[in-house]
This record gives sequence, structure tokens and C-alpha cells, in this order.
Amino acid sequence: MYFADYFPEIEYGQFHIHSYFYKLEHYNRIINNFPGEIFKYVNKASLFDKRPFEHEFFLQITQSFSLLEILIVVNQKRKNNKQSRKFKNENQDLSIIKYPHLKELHLVMAQKDYLGQFLIDTKTCLSNNVYLRTNY
Repeated sequence: MYFADYFPEIEYGQFHIHSYFYKLEHYNRIINNFPGEIFKYVNKASLFDKRPFEHEFFLQITQSFSLLEILIVVNQKRKNNKQSRKFKNENQDLSIIKYPHLKELHLVMAQKDYLGQFLIDTKTCLSNNVYLRTNY
């Protein structure tokens, strides 16, 4: 499996290549075009992009990393306005995203929209006693 992305504003590119039998425990710098494979052993992941993350992307992350304990979100782009209105007006149509094993959530380098993504109970279900680190 492989995928690539390029960010022209910062002249940075990245390319990920993985074998299917690799026992990866940490997955860093996941971007919006992540293909959504299953990683049984990953317990720490960081999300990075110059384009906004939407609800469906976070749903894909929980499906790919079912044992996720630490999640780091690095994205300073506001979420799509159309998607934000959908959250406010039609929460019943969105799947609630569950993080049953999450112990730490880091939103230090994230736009404040992502704080709402994780703290509003109609969008996300977190386990008890999650350590939250944020600048707000």
C-alpha cells in the first residue's frame, strides 16, 4: 500500500509505503487522502494536513485504528462551512465517531473547529478520563 501528497505552499511532499504484514505501532502525519487500510497494532497516530479534516475522515481513522490510545491533530484550516452547517443542523444524520481506547487527545496545533469535533457528544464519543491538550 502506498500514497503520496504534496503541499505547494510550504514546498513539502511526503510518500508512505507499507507492507500489509508490518506491525506498526505509531503512524505519523496521516493526511486527507489516507487510503483507509486496517492497522491492528497502531495505538498512536498523528494527523497532519493543509486542507481541512471533515467528519468522514475522523470516522475513517477510527475504523483503521481500532486500538488508538493517543491522537494528535495538526491542522490550522477551518472546516468546510457547508460541513459545519450540516453538523449544526443535521447531527442526527451523522455517524457518532467512537474512540473506545483513547487516553490522550492533542489539539495544540489545531484550528478550534476540531475542539468542537471531539467535545460535542452528538459527533464523537470518547472514553472517560481522556487527557486533552489544547490551546484555546
